[in-house]
Amino acid sequence: MLAQKNIVLAIVMKAVETLETIRTDQRGVSAVEFSLFAGLLSLGVLNTADVSIYIYKRMELENATQMGAQAAWKTCDPNHLPATTKCPGLINAVTTAVQSTSLGTQVSLQSGSPSEGYYCVNSSNALQYVSPISSKPKDCTAAGMPALQPADYIQIQTAFSYSPLFPGVTVASMLQTPITKTALMRLE
Repeated sequence: MLAQKNIVLAIVMKAVETLETIRTDQRGVSAVEFSLFAGLLSLGVLNTADVSIYIYKRMELENATQMGAQAAWKTCDPNHLPATTKCPGLINAVTTAVQSTSLGTQVSLQSGSPSEGYYCVNSSNALQYVSPISSKPKDCTAAGMPALQPADYIQIQTAFSYSPLFPGVTVASMLQTPITKTALMRLE
């Protein structure tokens, strides 16, 4: 029986010695730390990539919208105003312009666009809608500036549906989609 106790005691002592060796062993710790840090770093890189792509596409949409407004101005000369009723190539020119960026046919005109109306500058130097294109007011009294004359503006509104590269992983899933932009251009 003493021999069995000595064997059990030897096994327990060996186990304690092994546990002490494992506890003090530092090999592999830096690999574990690096894997934790690399995981956090990769989340930051994925977020940076996704948000950057979103911002780029939003800028492309803004550019496409401005190009659509400029195409309306170029296509419809002052003899063809109001453009939405007297300029036959308006819709085709605007659609071609807004789809000419790298976003291509993914850019769409929003319902009711292009729209046209009379605008005046108000006392805060901001454009203010004063009437539809069917009835031109004699002055800008509605905007608080009776000494000014209203001007014909065309409004282009576009939309682009953004989908993140890493949905559910990055914050880009929480960004506004579809992205929408509006541009105004004075026609007269």
